[in-house]
Amino acid sequence: MKTETRLDWVWRLISVAAIAVSAETTGIFRLNAQETNTPKSATESPKAETPVEYDNWLDLSVGSFFVDGDKAQFQKRRGQPAGPFGGIEDFHWEMPVQKRGLFSVDGRGIFDNHDYLLKLQLSHPDKGYVQFGYREFRTWYDGSGGFFPGNGQWFSLYDDQMYMDRGQLWFEAGLRMPHKSELTFRYEHDFRHGEKDSTVWGDTSLTDGAGFRGIVPSFWSIDEQRDSFALDLKHKISKTDWGVGVRYELLDNGNARNMRRQPESGDGFVTQRDKVETDLFNAHAFTETRFNEKVLLTSGYSFTTLDTDLGGSRIYGSDYEAIYDPGSAFDTGFLNLSGGSQLKQYVFNLNLMWLLKDRLTLVPSVRVEHVDEDGFSSFLSTPDETPYRNTNQRGFTDVSEALELRYTGVTNWVFYARGEWLEGQGNLQEQQNNTDPNAPAVTLFRDTHNDRLTQKYLVGANWYPRRQLNLAAQYYHKVRQNDYSHRADSTPNIDSGDRYPAYLTAQDFETDDVNVRATWRPLNNLTLVSRYDFQLSTVDTKADSLAQIQSAEMTSHILSESISWSPLARLYLQGSVNYVLDHTETPANDLTGGAAKLVPKSRNDYWNATATTGYALDNKTDLQAQYFYYRADNYVDNSAVSQPYGAGAEAHGVTAALSRQITPRLRWTLKYAFSRNRDETSGGHNNFDGHGVYSSMQFRF
Repeated sequence: MKTETRLDWVWRLISVAAIAVSAETTGIFRLNAQETNTPKSATESPKAETPVEYDNWLDLSVGSFFVDGDKAQFQKRRGQPAGPFGGIEDFHWEMPVQKRGLFSVDGRGIFDNHDYLLKLQLSHPDKGYVQFGYREFRTWYDGSGGFFPGNGQWFSLYDDQMYMDRGQLWFEAGLRMPHKSELTFRYEHDFRHGEKDSTVWGDTSLTDGAGFRGIVPSFWSIDEQRDSFALDLKHKISKTDWGVGVRYELLDNGNARNMRRQPESGDGFVTQRDKVETDLFNAHAFTETRFNEKVLLTSGYSFTTLDTDLGGSRIYGSDYEAIYDPGSAFDTGFLNLSGGSQLKQYVFNLNLMWLLKDRLTLVPSVRVEHVDEDGFSSFLSTPDETPYRNTNQRGFTDVSEALELRYTGVTNWVFYARGEWLEGQGNLQEQQNNTDPNAPAVTLFRDTHNDRLTQKYLVGANWYPRRQLNLAAQYYHKVRQNDYSHRADSTPNIDSGDRYPAYLTAQDFETDDVNVRATWRPLNNLTLVSRYDFQLSTVDTKADSLAQIQSAEMTSHILSESISWSPLARLYLQGSVNYVLDHTETPANDLTGGAAKLVPKSRNDYWNATATTGYALDNKTDLQAQYFYYRADNYVDNSAVSQPYGAGAEAHGVTAALSRQITPRLRWTLKYAFSRNRDETSGGHNNFDGHGVYSSMQFRF
């Protein structure tokens, strides 16, 4: 059930006031003879109409969506509620202050969309500005769970029409005096509240003997807020622009994941609370020096400290947010989680742009980053309430270099090449102790050293053989090598699952990517853009006492084509098609259970198409229509041995809009929209047909 907040009523009052003020001050509803279609006298000589620019406007809109099927899925995909909405879509009003100053108000308030904006600003080009603003909007989610096709099992445990409200309140002031330093201060408060679906689903045995499957829906309760303060100073001395700044940030997150496990066997409610508070301080500086027309040097430095406090629990009970009861323990949980971490980060970069000679540019750069982090936590493991304490120490240093060349010395050609290298070393120490004095200590200790090397090489060219034709091609090769040495490890090799990822000794990633693009304008009113992308990535992994193997191969093809055509002065046509082939293969693809694949090949193939047309019925009336289509056919039903994965969906929609310039100050728009979704992975539970109507009036004054 929806409830109205004080903010809704405040915006209603603001809306009424804005409409009344604009109507009274501009005579919106009192159209004069020049703004009507009243014919002039035959003896009156025609006068050329002079376009008038209006500095202020008010756009009002109202509409509604009518949904047949899953409203939650419709709201998630459309980003709008399944019902009526309306209000101020856009409002702007400004007035001069003294000779060169300007005061402006911008606003937006769409009721039942929970979409609000209010921004006030006072500015002067020779003094600076002051700005205050508030922004809030809503994002919708579908809280439904999974579907088991073996017997059609589907759970609906609660209202799955979920939403999250995001907002921002800010104040900003800037000092802008000619030939003086620039000083900017900003305070910002951000928040995120509401509920959203979780991809960590609960399990059930209602699968006709196929075993436990995780398809029971879960959801997050989100309560997050952040306050940040920033102060920046910029100045110019001779040929150098420099700046310094500080930032202070406070974060307070109190989230809970709510899960239902095995609802067929009792009250297996789980609430996992995650409490995180952070305190961040950052200081940064930069310089930019142009020695002459051929040499530019820039540098930057940043120092950050981050203190984190954490808390939480994982409790089983007869309902969500239950009080801990040892007799209700359904599985392993934890209580009284507390701890935190301290992090320090240092970053320095240096960049040089050097024009070696005409049309040849060299850009070398270097970046150094060092991070130190210490953390600890303690908790009670339930249901035996055994106390544990964890500590970790982590540090790494990365040095990155890059070199770029760009050459434009050949007519109608641009050549470029770039190389990037990163060398890094890091160390991670992990320790866990059973701190119960009445039981023998169970100690986990690991000391892992990491060496990594990343290389990326890129070459490309742009060719302009004709004014109407542009061709571009690019290729890059990227390699990331990770080597791990375990100087100490208390966990045995018997059960490698308990050691992940500690049993890895090397993991290498390699990617090759090529893409080409052509833009062709064979006629003045016809433009074609074609693009093809190919990417091949491999992952090679080596574990303790095992040979290195290729653990994954990912192949992707992307083809796209777009067209823009205006066959008539009043008519335009636009269309695009995208086709994607994306496959991932692993050694697990060869594993079978009976006649079925345990792990089918991962596929993410899909194609979509859009088409838009517009026609000017006369000098004041426009008609526009849009259509889109999406299709993915990757769903494989291997429910006898595994939970099926892969997208299987078909969606399409159409939108038609009629717009009429009634007077120079008034425009009216009417829209109709239809969308349809068919989802195979949900067994049809997420299907919907949605119809929408929308009307708006745009006033200018």
